[in-house]
Amino acid sequence: MRTRILFAAMILLSLNVSAKKIKKEVPVQVQYGTENTGTKLEISFEKGKYYNHPLFAIWLADEDGKYIQTLYVSQSIGKGVFLRGSRNTGQWMPGEIQRPAALPYWVHQRNIKNEKGGLLPTPTNPVADAYTGATPKNAFVLGVTTENKLHGKYKVMFELNQSWDWNDYWFNAKYPDDKEYKTSSQPALVYSADLDSSNPQPIEFKAIGHSHYSGKDGSLNKDIKTLSTALQIAKKITVKIVE
Repeated sequence: MRTRILFAAMILLSLNVSAKKIKKEVPVQVQYGTENTGTKLEISFEKGKYYNHPLFAIWLADEDGKYIQTLYVSQSIGKGVFLRGSRNTGQWMPGEIQRPAALPYWVHQRNIKNEKGGLLPTPTNPVADAYTGATPKNAFVLGVTTENKLHGKYKVMFELNQSWDWNDYWFNAKYPDDKEYKTSSQPALVYSADLDSSNPQPIEFKAIGHSHYSGKDGSLNKDIKTLSTALQIAKKITVKIVE
């Protein structure tokens, strides 16, 4: 009798484990640049272990890495307004904030000055609605359409950053007088994928470096050995041409 009970328990445990393996997060699907008449791309993002509401920007560059256009940027950066940006009323309310350490490589590659003389988007000079949106909570598939048809070779760039992800190298007091560093923790991580308009197969993004830790410039540091959890925000990112 005891043997039968044990055997039944093992079967139930096996079924439970199998069910967990079968259950898979369904990606959120969103479309951007829908009014454009260029080439349609599909960018798939699988969440990593440490995904927790990161900010990110995706843009198109030529074969040599020269910026062409933004494909998507998180709304808080693209509009210059953060959901928890003001406590003037005694509680968190949306408010205008400049976060130069968030996505500095994209900001400097884009290189568009705002009314204050800086490069970050503001409520007065925002990124167009067609290219901004809230950061998805789950895995996602972004459908984006370029402004012009693609012919030849390009790079699709992806920068992401997540606040409060300190580690042994990028610790809170590393730059005690740099308040912008403290809004970023580990620097923004930059990925790149080589895209050929004649190749319809998915191309996986590769991490190529990190941005300046406080966004003082648009440099790219190719040494990512100091990053830890930042490398596990994304499990896998791919891009492919749809049509």
